[in-house]
Amino acid sequence: MKLASLKLNGRNGTLVVVDHKRERAVEVPWITTSLLQALENWSVVKSKLKAVSESLNAGKAKGAFMLSLKDLAAVLPRAPQFVDGSAYLEHVERVRKARGAEMPASFKTDPLMYQAVSDGFLAPTEPIRMADEAWGIDFESEVGVVVDDVPMGVTAAEAAKHIKLVLLINDVSLRNLIPDELAKGFGFLQGKPRSALSPVAVTPDELGDAWRDGKVHLPLFTHLNGKLFGEPNAGVDMQFSFPQLIAHAAKTRPLAAGSIVGSGTVANQDESKGSSCLAEKRVLEIIKEGKPKTPFLKFGDTVRIEMFDKGGATIFGAIEQTVEKCQ
Repeated sequence: MKLASLKLNGRNGTLVVVDHKRERAVEVPWITTSLLQALENWSVVKSKLKAVSESLNAGKAKGAFMLSLKDLAAVLPRAPQFVDGSAYLEHVERVRKARGAEMPASFKTDPLMYQAVSDGFLAPTEPIRMADEAWGIDFESEVGVVVDDVPMGVTAAEAAKHIKLVLLINDVSLRNLIPDELAKGFGFLQGKPRSALSPVAVTPDELGDAWRDGKVHLPLFTHLNGKLFGEPNAGVDMQFSFPQLIAHAAKTRPLAAGSIVGSGTVANQDESKGSSCLAEKRVLEIIKEGKPKTPFLKFGDTVRIEMFDKGGATIFGAIEQTVEKCQ
């Protein structure tokens, strides 16, 4: 089942069920109005939404219409929480090297995670608007999951049952602001603005055998200004699975339905697969050449993030954003 949100119904958007090809959709006001509301009542609405999905894919759904990307909000326009992990330790180690910090051994057994912005997400084609290029504007291509209500103290095995949807994330980072923030010892704030979400979220069964062990075993493609930047496999070198990340986040508090748990920037040990953020590529250049040569994003640059199934069809649709100067 594939779901999306139209730019209607205020801040929460209007939920639509989307066909497998992402060409047609149908609103479901008799079931629920928004994706957030659906997640809060998932045990009740899932079967109803699935029935609509089956009817839509059979060409029998009443009220179906052609889906236009420009009409879509972020698939989940806002969420109770967005906790973002760093499950790919190759990325963690490389980025920490850039600021002269070693990776503690504990990172291999205890996930790294921070509380991200969740009161609003950028639509998949919404510009990344920033006031200053000097802030070091960067993209971070990630996979994320959305949960229903998760109780405090849940185990990883139990957490797997709470994963309801999978989506893509562009976790925008301002690299030149982050070091001073971290030096204060109190985490991110200005260095982590709003992220963008993919046009569509899918139930794990849509991924077939690519969804196993709580991971998505497919390459995540990032293009910068039309050129391939990286295609690391999201299921390879992921130190912590999504159930493990959820259990970590819920150790001392419950997670409300609609909360998003991010994988962190996808990275592989195999450097030939490229990178999923500029910071990592710059670190590799420092290691090989003594200095970085790839700049951070400039006004006018465009980043595209997308994942394809084994048949070559896009799964979530693309996040495609252009950097613009705030007016």
